[in-house]
Amino acid sequence: MIDASKQLPMSAPVAPPVEAGRWSGFFRLPLAERQRRVALVAGLSERETRILSGDEGLSAELADHMVENAVGVATLPVGICVHLRVDGCDRVVPMAIEEPSVIAAASHAAKLLRTGGGVHTRVSPAHMIGQIQVLGVPDPAAAEAAIRGARAEIIARANACDPPLCACGGGAVDIDVRHLPPAGDGDPLGPMLVVHLIVDVRDAMGANAVNTMCERLAGRVEELSGGRVRLRILSNLADRRLVVASGRVPFAALRAKGESSPEALARGIEEASVFAERDPYRAATHNKGIMNGVDAVLVAFGQDWRAVEAGAPAYAARGGRYTALSRWRVVDGALCGTLELPLAVGVVGGVSKVHPGCQVARRVAGVRSAADLASLAAAVGLAQNLGALRALAAEGIQTGHMRVHARGVALAAGAIGPEVDGVARAIAAGARPLRPAAARAALRAAREPAARWDARAVEGRLGEIGERYRQPIAGLAETAFVPSDGERRCALLPLCVAEVLGLDPARSPSRPRSRLTSSARLLTYRSTLRAGPPGALALAAA
Repeated sequence: MIDASKQLPMSAPVAPPVEAGRWSGFFRLPLAERQRRVALVAGLSERETRILSGDEGLSAELADHMVENAVGVATLPVGICVHLRVDGCDRVVPMAIEEPSVIAAASHAAKLLRTGGGVHTRVSPAHMIGQIQVLGVPDPAAAEAAIRGARAEIIARANACDPPLCACGGGAVDIDVRHLPPAGDGDPLGPMLVVHLIVDVRDAMGANAVNTMCERLAGRVEELSGGRVRLRILSNLADRRLVVASGRVPFAALRAKGESSPEALARGIEEASVFAERDPYRAATHNKGIMNGVDAVLVAFGQDWRAVEAGAPAYAARGGRYTALSRWRVVDGALCGTLELPLAVGVVGGVSKVHPGCQVARRVAGVRSAADLASLAAAVGLAQNLGALRALAAEGIQTGHMRVHARGVALAAGAIGPEVDGVARAIAAGARPLRPAAARAALRAAREPAARWDARAVEGRLGEIGERYRQPIAGLAETAFVPSDGERRCALLPLCVAEVLGLDPARSPSRPRSRLTSSARLLTYRSTLRAGPPGALALAAA
């Protein structure tokens, strides 16, 4: 657990304050408008805006200097988690992820958490552990005593390796010694000694600094222990570098299908949490939901998400049994949640200083320190966990997930532009699971409206529509003229024909674009009955 006396003070974000109302309905805006709004809030330059939109960014030439055997670059969708309030500040957080519904769920849950004051975080000092493995120690107890007795010397030798780190307040701060006996009959080695070097890495992730110090200390540790040093390496179980994120949602803010009351939903989330706390099979999926949010933030900011993914489950099993990283309880008329996990992140060195997209992500979120970034990642993880549990405890996870997943199926079927949402809606309303064949059929139907139409079919459809259009157009199919109010009736024709033929009435003008006479519109209508959908489209556009 975190020692409150050693918490780091949280810095104010670099980005300007973000008004909560600015993001209402953000997901409904066109892509270009969403990009413009984020650029405006974050104060991005034109080049930074192009990087955010994907028009510029990591080039193959730059990638060639970052990894071996480079042949190109890979990209992921980047979205924004909105409505997030962390430690009293409204924040927007970029997330890079290909899985649908994650950003939507995190943003919605962030809005729920706002009603209870937002997410509050506590961040421990950036202490990383370096391990020095010692084998063949003749007297482990004497070796431990010698090493502990040389604590000041060992720390001084370690800090001599990295004067810049020490100059900014970091460096080696402590040591520890652990004994590892053989694990069982199949273990081929005898007793083992492990020396832990504790290093404050400040705003770095810290791997390079810690590894260098451990390697420099190997010879001296051998002299003190009388043994033989083998591995000298950082540990990714960063249990001295923890973040705790907590939040509450009043009952009044909880609404969902499938539950009789907000309190019933809160109780359902509590029951789901206890399930994960008791059962490792459920805990694995529960924690995966948390990491959906955490990892998406880490990827967007160029962090070593693999290290965090390695340390989180190890921390979840620290008591000898794998369990949930978060805990939700009903307390005093509210649902209260807490998430605790190790988060080794950095804002100096590494890819975050090289990758253009990562630099823009920092600008958008206003991140100025590693502790700040860790707070944001944990806050998004807590929100994502709440979003998933809320869906599970109410209508089920698939209802919302499949609505978003349907867009991916529509894209795979070949839908483009406005077709994507139309096809997605059509297949999401059908049978489960979502089938590519169904998406292709919906796309064909969208591109080729009803193949055959005749006057009888149209008149039958008119009967279904009812009184909205029946009286104004009565008799038009058999007469050659329209009474004096024909111009007013002509204005209804595009709407009527669009609805009859299954088109979108909202896209048909309520007034005629040209000054066609009533008799001309009548002839157009008659030809529509004979010509089918192309004629109907012409009439709707007239």
